[in-house]
Amino acid sequence: MGKRSEAVPQDPGYVPYRPEEQLIYRRAENGEMVGYTHAEYGVRKDDGGGLIKPYNSSAGLLFLAILMTICFGGMIYGLIQIAITGQWHILGETWWMFLLVMYPLLAGWAGYFTERKAEKLRNARNLSRPVE
Repeated sequence: MGKRSEAVPQDPGYVPYRPEEQLIYRRAENGEMVGYTHAEYGVRKDDGGGLIKPYNSSAGLLFLAILMTICFGGMIYGLIQIAITGQWHILGETWWMFLLVMYPLLAGWAGYFTERKAEKLRNARNLSRPVE
């Protein structure tokens, strides 16, 4: 038996205070304002003031993640060809492209998994998808 802490109340039924998760209030697909938790909201839904509206559905993010994976696979194929032919000077000129492609590749898959988890949580609470 461990020592009882003097700072923690020992009353039966004591539940420590946990602040409620702050809700994000957004307009849903059906037009009403709904409060979403951070996990239910998923990835950013607005366009961010840009000219092009981003993909933010799980299907769109999956497409982008697969596209980036194919691009990265092509780069790996090129690296293998460089190793087979022994033309290492090409890698010295293009090594930065691997770093350039890694960020969108990882961000695409992370965004997909985040949005997919949010879809499952919204379906569990019977919430529609936020649109803004």
